[in-house]
Amino acid sequence: MTTILKNKLNPYYFIPFVLWCIIGALLYWFQDTETLFSAVNLHHHPYMDKAMEWITHLGEGWVIAAIGLVLLLFPSFRNIWFVMAVVVCTVLPSLVTQWIKYQVGAPRPLSVYEHQGWVHHLPHWEFLYHNSFPSGHTTGAFSFFCLLSCMMPVKYRYWGLVFFLLALATAYSRLYLAAHFFIDVYVGSIIGTLLSFALCQLVFYFKAKWQNAKLSS
Repeated sequence: MTTILKNKLNPYYFIPFVLWCIIGALLYWFQDTETLFSAVNLHHHPYMDKAMEWITHLGEGWVIAAIGLVLLLFPSFRNIWFVMAVVVCTVLPSLVTQWIKYQVGAPRPLSVYEHQGWVHHLPHWEFLYHNSFPSGHTTGAFSFFCLLSCMMPVKYRYWGLVFFLLALATAYSRLYLAAHFFIDVYVGSIIGTLLSFALCQLVFYFKAKWQNAKLSS
């Protein structure tokens, strides 16, 4: 099991992720909820409005499924183990997140700041008021991009940094679009990454056992 973990942990993803966890914890400790939310939400621009609308979809199931299908065109990903990993490492973290959401029932920014009038919200964007913690989109993005970083061939491991930045951009978009607070996306990123990585190693473990059994038979 140790060998599998050593071979599959992509430093281009996990080093920035650890830094994000440290910086995020410090921000949450030293800044209040409104400051962290408004620092993102109030710095807006028409071009950013369009960009964030597109980026936020990276955490949605249909986009993840579409990217997974496109990757099947490449020989490195065209195997049953990749399909299994995508299903397990994205569906289970999502289910965990949804369960926590309905257990906690935290209000969203539009509910907390409903009568204050300063929140930047796109007029055609959906109005969300309930089940804020944690962010499902952020969990989905981090779990999927963590999985991809673990499965990239060695010579393409540098893509792990790109994947991390895409996941982080998805988290940013959730504050920008007034869908979540900082703590929602912060915890969602940790749930997505840690669960995805653990489940990915489980898939690799069973893959190695299956290959060894096949060779010995």
